[in-house]
Amino acid sequence: MIKYGLDMASAGPAGDAYTMSELAHIAEESGWDGIFLEDYIIWQSHPDIPTYDPWITLAAMAMRTQRIRLGTMVTPIARRRPWKLAQELVTLDHLSNGRMILGVGLGDTGESIGMDSSFAHFGEMLDPKKRARMLDEGIEIITRVWNGEPFSFDGEFYKIHNVQILPKPIQQPRVPIWVGGGYPNRGPVERALRWDGSCMYKQQGH
Repeated sequence: MIKYGLDMASAGPAGDAYTMSELAHIAEESGWDGIFLEDYIIWQSHPDIPTYDPWITLAAMAMRTQRIRLGTMVTPIARRRPWKLAQELVTLDHLSNGRMILGVGLGDTGESIGMDSSFAHFGEMLDPKKRARMLDEGIEIITRVWNGEPFSFDGEFYKIHNVQILPKPIQQPRVPIWVGGGYPNRGPVERALRWDGSCMYKQQGH
C-alpha cells in the first residue's frame, strides 16, 4: 500500500535517467512508498527545458531500487500505441519484480490544450471528448494484452486482428491502473471507479 509518494518530472537539469535513478534510491532509503513520473514529450510545453523519456528513466530507477513502487502520473494514452505501452509496462514490471503502476489520463486539456506541445506540435488528437474515448479503448486493449490470450479489437480508433502478446505481467490480475483527471468531473471519477485507483487533482471552481 502506498501512503506517501513523490510526483516528479524527468525534465530539467536533474531529469536525466542516471540522476533520477539516484534520487529514486535516496527516496527508497528515506522511506518513501512510491515515485511517479510525468509523461511528456516536451515538459509542460517548455521547449527550453530538457525533457527525458520517462520509460527509460523508470527502467533505470527500477534497477537502482528494490522496494519502492514506480509509475507514471499520468500517461496520456491518446498519443501512445496502447499495445506498445502494454508491452513496455510488462517489461518494466518484470524488471522491477512487480512494482509498476500505470497512471492514465487525457493529458493537458481545457484552456491549456492549445499550448500542449506534446500533442499540438505532433498532430495528435486535441479534442478532449475524442481523447476520452481513445483513453477508454486504450485501457481495454492494454488489459487484454496483459491477459496473454489471443484477441481481436474493433474500436472507433484502434483495430487489432487476432494477436497474442507474451509474457504476462508479474502482478496479477494486472499492473494496477490509476486514473487521473479533474475531480469532481464525472468522466474521470467514473473511470477511476472502474479501475484500481485515482491520482486526480481538484478542478478549479469546485
